[in-house]
Amino acid sequence: MGADMQSSEGRRRRRHRAPMSQINVTPFVDVMLVLLVIFMITAPLLTVGVQVDLPETEAGPISGDDEPLTISITKDNVIYLQETEVELGDLVPKLMAISERRTDTRIFMRADTDIPYGRVMEVMGTINRAGFKKVALVTKLDKGEN
Repeated sequence: MGADMQSSEGRRRRRHRAPMSQINVTPFVDVMLVLLVIFMITAPLLTVGVQVDLPETEAGPISGDDEPLTISITKDNVIYLQETEVELGDLVPKLMAISERRTDTRIFMRADTDIPYGRVMEVMGTINRAGFKKVALVTKLDKGEN
């Protein structure tokens, strides 16, 4: 008899309980974490849009806090500042404008392997004469010799 009373009381309690009004955020968090991982993987691939076949080297990466400017020279001998095509004569004024006349701005220079060494040095010399001293050449890491 006592068992019958408890089961009927339990049913009554369920009927009088208010509906749950909280939102389950677990699926939302799962989706956000997946999107975060996707953006973390794809973001570095989207930083520079100019296609350049870089030479390989065994040197390690350069670390720094500020975002560097990128100058690229394609195999067609076209110079790009970030993703904008520029002439060599217009390069320094545009660099000064972008860097707000701060010559301590880091500049990464990327050049196709088919570009003559003299052309790369001509562009680097132009940048150096303008007062920019933190110019680095970007290469691919040679993975075959590790």
